[in-house]
Amino acid sequence: MPHSLFARTALTLALAFIVFQAAAFWVVYRTLIVPVAERSANDLAGLIVLSAQTWVELPPQTRAAFERELAKRHGLRLTTVDVGATASAPPFTFRTQIESALNQRLGEAVALRGVPGSAAAWLDIPLGGHDLRVGFFPDRYAVQTPLAAVAVVALGTFLSLLTALLLVRRITVPLARAAQAAGQVGAGELPEALPETGPAELAELARCFNKMAAEVRELLDNRTTLLAGISHDLRTPMTRLQLNLEMLRDDASPADTARASSNQARIDRAVNDLVEMNRLIGGYLELARTTRAEPRARFDLAALLHEVAAEAGLPWSSAAPCEIEAGRLALRQIVANLIENAQRYGGGTPVELALECAEQSARVIVRDSGAGIPEDQLEKVFRPFYRLEASRSQQTGGTGLGLALVRQLAETNGWKVGLANRASGGLEAVLELRRR
Repeated sequence: MPHSLFARTALTLALAFIVFQAAAFWVVYRTLIVPVAERSANDLAGLIVLSAQTWVELPPQTRAAFERELAKRHGLRLTTVDVGATASAPPFTFRTQIESALNQRLGEAVALRGVPGSAAAWLDIPLGGHDLRVGFFPDRYAVQTPLAAVAVVALGTFLSLLTALLLVRRITVPLARAAQAAGQVGAGELPEALPETGPAELAELARCFNKMAAEVRELLDNRTTLLAGISHDLRTPMTRLQLNLEMLRDDASPADTARASSNQARIDRAVNDLVEMNRLIGGYLELARTTRAEPRARFDLAALLHEVAAEAGLPWSSAAPCEIEAGRLALRQIVANLIENAQRYGGGTPVELALECAEQSARVIVRDSGAGIPEDQLEKVFRPFYRLEASRSQQTGGTGLGLALVRQLAETNGWKVGLANRASGGLEAVLELRRR
C-alpha cells in the first residue's frame, strides 16, 4: 500500500473509476449489445427459414436464379448438394443467440457446422421432402460492439480521473512542501518561505507556518545568545573566585599543620567545583550551538577517523579512502564523543572503531565489550542530562550531555545515530550518513 497521500488518493480514485467503467460497460452490454444481437439473430433465422420455404415453393427451373439472387443480396448459400460440412462451425460472437433463434423458428434442435478451410457456417433444414443446406458468413451478420458508446465511457472515465488527480495534486503538493519545511525547522534550519498562494485554507496554512518557522528560529537564536551572556557573566566572577582561592592556598599559615591541611582540602574542593561549573557551562553552550547545520565540505572520512582515533589513543588501522560531503567539524565531534563514551562506560574493555563505506552511504561504528545498556533505555540516554547512574562525579561519568550533543548534531546535519546491545556483550553505536 502506498504511503504518500497523493499515491493513496490516486490509487483509490483509479480503482473507483475502474469499477465505474466496468459497471458502465456491463450496463451498455446488457441494455444495448445483447438486445441488438438477439434481434439480429432473430432476423437472420427468419430470413433463413423464409428463404428455404420460398425455394421449396418455386418451380425447379427458377430455383437456380433464386439461389444466385439470395447469395448476392443476403450472402446466403442455399443448396441440396452435400458441401461436406462435417466440422464444427467456426467460433463467432453471439452464436448461442443465432442457434436459439433457429431452434424457435424450426421447432427442433439445430447445430451449426463448418467446412474445413471455410469461414461459412452451415445448417441442415429438412423441408418439403428436400434436405436443404443453408450457409451464411457469420462476420456479415455479427453484431459490432458500439465503439462510440464504449469510447464515450472510457473518455469520460479518463477525463474524470485526470481532473481528480490534478485536484488532489493541488492539495498534496503544498502539504508535501510544508512537511519538508517542518523537517528543516526540526533540524534547526530556517527553510524558504512557503508560497502563500492557492486556496484560502492552504494559503493560511502557509502563512501560519512561515510565521512559526521564523519564531522558532528566533527562539533558538535567542537561546544561544542568552546562554552566551550567562556564560560570560558567570565565568568572570568564577575566574576571580578561582584566583582568590589560589591566593588563599599560597597564604595559608603553616603554623597549625592540621588546620592548614583542612583548609587546603576545602580550597581543593572549591577549585574543583569551579572547574566543574565551568565545564558544565561549556557543555550547555556547545549543545545550544548545534541548532545550525555546518556548511558541507568534501573530505576523506577514513583520514578523519584516523585523526580522531589517534587523539583518543585508540589503535586503528586506516581503512580504504571514503570520500564524503558533510560537515567536518560536526562529524569529528560526534565520533570523538562516541569513542569517549565507549572508553568511559565500556568497563575498561577494548574499544573498536570501524568504517563501512558503500556507494551511496557510509557507516561509522564504535563498539565496546562492556555491560551494555538496558533495552528500554537505549533511546533515553540521548536525552540531555539523562544518565544511567545518578552521580555526576568525574570518576563515574560526565554531565549527561555527550550523547545528547551527538544526537542533536546528527539530526541537524541530516544523519542518523543509534545504539544497540551486541549479542556477544557490550554496546554498538552506529552513525549513518549519505556520502553526497
